[in-house]
Amino acid sequence: MKIAEISSPELRQHLKEPQSHLLLELQSSIQQCEQLSPETPIPETLSTNFRALISQLASDSPCSNSTKLQIWKLSYRLWNTCVDLSNAATIRSSAASEDRAHLRQVAADLLYIAGEVSGVPSPATKCASFYYKTGLIWHDLRRFDLASCCFERATDLTAKIEIDEIGDTGERKLLLDLNIARSRTAWEASDKNLAVTLLNRTKNLLFGCAENYIIVASQYLAFGKSVLAKNEVSEINEALNLMNEALDLSEKGLRIVRKPGETLALKELRSKTLRFVAASHLQAGEFESVLKCIRVLRDGCLGGHHPSLAVLAMKAWLGLQRYGEAEKELRSMVVNKEIPEGVLVSAVEAYFQAAGVSGAETAKSVFLGLLERCHVSACSAVRVVHRVVGEAGEGCSDGSRVRAKVVAELVSDERVVALFAGDGVAKERTTMHAILWNCAADHFRAKDYGTSAEMFEKSMLYLPYDIEKRILRAKGFRVLCLCHLGLSQLDRAEEYINEAEKLEPSIASAFLKFKIYLQKRDNSGAITQMQAMTTCLDFSPDFLALSAHEAVACCALPVAVASLSNLLHFYASGKAMPTSEVIVLRTLLTILTQEPNSEEEVLKYMKRAQTRTAELGPDHFFGKGEVGKRERNWFAVNSWNFGTRTGKDNKYELCAAFFRLASEFYRVMVDGEVQESSVMVCKSLISTVSAMIAAEKQRKTALVDTEVKQALDLLDRAGKILASVSAMNLIRSCDDQMTTLEPNLFFIYTLDAYDLNGRLGLETQQLLTVKSFAASKACEPKHLLQIGLIASEGPRSNPEVATFALNSCLSCLLASPSPDYQAVALTVRKLIATASIHKGDRDDNAVYEIYKQAYRIMVGLKAGEYPVEEGKWLATSAWNRAALPVRLGQVEVSKKWMNVGLELAGHVPGLETYKASMEYFLASYEKKVNGHDDG
Repeated sequence: MKIAEISSPELRQHLKEPQSHLLLELQSSIQQCEQLSPETPIPETLSTNFRALISQLASDSPCSNSTKLQIWKLSYRLWNTCVDLSNAATIRSSAASEDRAHLRQVAADLLYIAGEVSGVPSPATKCASFYYKTGLIWHDLRRFDLASCCFERATDLTAKIEIDEIGDTGERKLLLDLNIARSRTAWEASDKNLAVTLLNRTKNLLFGCAENYIIVASQYLAFGKSVLAKNEVSEINEALNLMNEALDLSEKGLRIVRKPGETLALKELRSKTLRFVAASHLQAGEFESVLKCIRVLRDGCLGGHHPSLAVLAMKAWLGLQRYGEAEKELRSMVVNKEIPEGVLVSAVEAYFQAAGVSGAETAKSVFLGLLERCHVSACSAVRVVHRVVGEAGEGCSDGSRVRAKVVAELVSDERVVALFAGDGVAKERTTMHAILWNCAADHFRAKDYGTSAEMFEKSMLYLPYDIEKRILRAKGFRVLCLCHLGLSQLDRAEEYINEAEKLEPSIASAFLKFKIYLQKRDNSGAITQMQAMTTCLDFSPDFLALSAHEAVACCALPVAVASLSNLLHFYASGKAMPTSEVIVLRTLLTILTQEPNSEEEVLKYMKRAQTRTAELGPDHFFGKGEVGKRERNWFAVNSWNFGTRTGKDNKYELCAAFFRLASEFYRVMVDGEVQESSVMVCKSLISTVSAMIAAEKQRKTALVDTEVKQALDLLDRAGKILASVSAMNLIRSCDDQMTTLEPNLFFIYTLDAYDLNGRLGLETQQLLTVKSFAASKACEPKHLLQIGLIASEGPRSNPEVATFALNSCLSCLLASPSPDYQAVALTVRKLIATASIHKGDRDDNAVYEIYKQAYRIMVGLKAGEYPVEEGKWLATSAWNRAALPVRLGQVEVSKKWMNVGLELAGHVPGLETYKASMEYFLASYEKKVNGHDDG
């Protein structure tokens, strides 16, 4: 505000005054200020000159009255210049405002230095006014320290004025405004005690004026609202005290008011104060007090229908947990058109927050009622839905399902959907979609697929049908497919995934279609779909591994096998793959082992593993370190196990192939190993040859020469391993190979080698093989007996081998501390038979020696210790061998055999009668022979 300048004599008439040079400098500085443009910053030198001049004028005081008057005039000129600069400024910068505030302070200081001047009425009041107005500017600039200094200087200037003697309305108003301004500054400077003290002093400056009552009461209310806004329970009482002061002043003002306009203003102020008192009680949790304040307001004529009353009442009823009364208040707000949309939406949020799930239906109906009353913004709908749904990740319970159902009904209402139409609410539409989507996702994670599907469907209502949203719509259809898969509603799931494919053909859609086929138990359809997945533009091999995982989960093992088989094709190209080939093969084989009659498939992939090992090298295929060793062992052990299984099932061709693979895997050395698993290689090779021979007998087709030679090569490798290890080491546990070489393995090797060498007519090699076995510590009599039996029979018998094996067997049996005479008897019988058949008359003595050896064995044995039947056979067969020589007249030969038979009969229980007959016949024969000789 521009102040009228004081008329005074010209400055040049007072050049003879002592301070005239200071006044001239002051006038020059003011003229420079008057020449400044509003946009030009005030030079720092100008401010420095003003401070220096004020300091010199203060030191030269007191001045003459004319000088004082001239200072007053210059002060007014400077003040008005500041007003002009402020009014003309187009850019309100804080720096420029502070510069102009400093000039105003200079103007006020000039008046203060000049002091009282004759001819100027109320100079102190005018000076105080300058300081008051400057302090207001400093306050607005939030320079509370400078504002406080100005207000204090103004207070000092007016302190000597007697209040009762003030008759001028302007001066009264200045005193009141000054105290209030000083109080406000102290409040902003966080000196609340001083602020309240200063405000209390204003009660003495009301001068019976209703307007003053309104001003002071409003300030009390403003302080109370400021405290209440901090939302701190500890300061609510302070806020209530301030508001009660405002209420008290309003009541007093109403008692002295005379003008109708002032009466209305005071009543409005009282109603407003009462509402904030109710809000304070609500914040303090004093709900009954809130309701009392509301009753007072509603009983009054003014302010009883303020929009905030219903909100306060509703929150108070909610605090008292009287939800019925709170609902009534909430519904009354819907019909009250004075209540803004935002207030009503906040009330709905507050009601639902307090009432919980039981208030969800009320929140929905109130919001729909609001739609009928007026136009509601999309933002409000988002707020209500967000409040009812709750925060994401709150979990899914019965209450959350109820909330979701209410929200689903709300957001599917045509009126609500219509709120989000158009480009102007694109942001709100996106937000609504996100809220519904997150709610659906929470229920999906909790496996509440029904609620999840419903919420996903509702979220689709908030996706526009444009090209930009096609991907989101496709994503929505895919998650709906997942929900219905979880509900086993496969037809609906298929409908949704078909829609998704129309919008965005992708590997995700193809994979979900694959899952549907799996759940329908349509293995052929699943395999076809899996193969179609590889043609998708965004296909990656990971989806084949995932398909196999899903197939195993659905017990669709053929589908899992087909998926992994397709995955293996990608390794041939040499591209980097997320999973190593050996893991894929191992998984595939593990699945195949669960399928019946899958041995041929298992063999196929075992051979692939062996081939890839040869192509890539063990370290690259199996891996290095302990991992590589474990992988190698897995394939070797499983090849062995399948060989054993197929052998038990009489599938000897497969058995041979598996054992052959096992020998190859056990030979593989991983990560610098220096020795192969020789024991298992040996066992696998021998088992392979045995299976080949068994397969030959099974199919009744003899092995061709190339197969026989191949089998002999395998045995040759096995024989070298057997020769490299001592017999004792073979029988014991073989350290880190976690297996043992059974004693009969050498025997099986010997039998196989004997058989195959015989096919090629290598009889000498047969004998060497058996002799090598007989010399080993793994050899047992039963093994030699069996070899002897085999060598003595069949079309490819070898009497030499049979004789050696049976003689070795007999020697071993007799060397035992407690011989098995049943086996001894059998061996003797076979020796006699072999010698009789293959040597015959050419070597009768050889057969005779066997009988004599049998006799020597029987001598000294207890009765029955040697098998009786075998003993009878020996005695009778030996006796019967004399029959032919008797007929031929070969006396010595016949007597030799009859004597052996008689000797043997003497050691066989039960042949006493036969022995007597033999003795009688022998005696008669000798007599006859002797009589014939004498004649």
